[in-house]
Amino acid sequence: MYLWEGVALAFQQIRTEKLKSFFSLLGVILGVMFLIVVVTVVEGLDRYVREDFSSQIFGVNTVTLRRWQSVNFNTSREEWRERVRRPRLTLQDADAIRDQLSLPARVGVESETGSSVVGDNGITASGVRVTGASPEIFQIRDYHVAQGRLFSNQEAEAGAAVIVIGAETANRVYEGLEPVGRTLRVRGFPYRIIGVLEEEGSLFGQSLDNMVIAPARSPIRSITAPRGFVDTIIIQAIDPDDLREIQLEVEGIMRVRRRLRPTQDPNFALETADEAISFWDNISRILFTALPMLVSISLVVGGIVIMNIMLVSVMERTREIGVRKALGARRRDILSQVLIESATLSTVGAGFGVAVGLGIAKAVAAVSPVPASVAPRWITLGVLLGLTVGVIAGVYPAARASKLDPVDALRYE
Repeated sequence: MYLWEGVALAFQQIRTEKLKSFFSLLGVILGVMFLIVVVTVVEGLDRYVREDFSSQIFGVNTVTLRRWQSVNFNTSREEWRERVRRPRLTLQDADAIRDQLSLPARVGVESETGSSVVGDNGITASGVRVTGASPEIFQIRDYHVAQGRLFSNQEAEAGAAVIVIGAETANRVYEGLEPVGRTLRVRGFPYRIIGVLEEEGSLFGQSLDNMVIAPARSPIRSITAPRGFVDTIIIQAIDPDDLREIQLEVEGIMRVRRRLRPTQDPNFALETADEAISFWDNISRILFTALPMLVSISLVVGGIVIMNIMLVSVMERTREIGVRKALGARRRDILSQVLIESATLSTVGAGFGVAVGLGIAKAVAAVSPVPASVAPRWITLGVLLGLTVGVIAGVYPAARASKLDPVDALRYE
């Protein structure tokens, strides 16, 4: 009986004094909203970085060999000079790794640049990602052909002037036409189109389908990596459990090829997806560490406001409380009623905060590539925080109301 009476009184106060109730609940609304938005965006980014970013940039179960790390922060001038002096990777390095690895793995090479391409119909597509690669890259990157075929090992070894193009490039140059079998010019050199890849989508707002891929030993090397150089060598473990051992083997092979002594630092970089996105782990850890403090500030402010509002409410209902006590209401009855009313107000504010947070999360998902689905546990936590703030904020007003003397309360004007 007391529970529903307190809830009804709280809703009645919200209906009759909408503006006052809104401002009294604003702190709780902002605190819970901030919790939902930040957690949703950070978890969405975390999933995006680990699943989409890592798989597209590094591949699944891969070790990537580069001249230097893909992500560098606070690099000094001396460190930068040392990295620039490092020898570049070569096709021979990839062949040596492929021949000497004792564990089953795919070894592919990639070199990239940007360029415009021109179709045999005279239409130009600009900003195209031009890649010279080995056939293994199609499996490592999990590329699938929608039309035509991929280039073979024989074509790759012979350096044939064949090319596979992305879905967006095909649509921009040959909209409404069959691209397979036609000629595409890259920096003036003609390539025969043998396949069109399935659509991949975008990554951080950048299209993954505006690209062309030709054999690394084809004439494409003149613009991507001349003289037999390559940008990256990617090794994909057939068995994920072998990844760490493969990384150690590749490091040993490269140290022997570079004639490095055991005490010398490597003049190359080996990365796995987990190592490369460690910078994101640090950022997300900082955000989740700071989140409780930021949410607490809003909730404390909201709790103080609710406590003041409940004190005003108790003062306005002093005669009513006196009548109830004169009719036999006990201290705990008055205490329970005020606490229930305070908790209800705060929980309603938390509900509004969850709703606003969900709306902002959906807006983020609509205008950005970041997935922003809200886990039910955070919604539950937001509502529980609101309930807790209401109970704590209502303790002092409830105690003050329960201690009122019936005679003095009845005389109150």
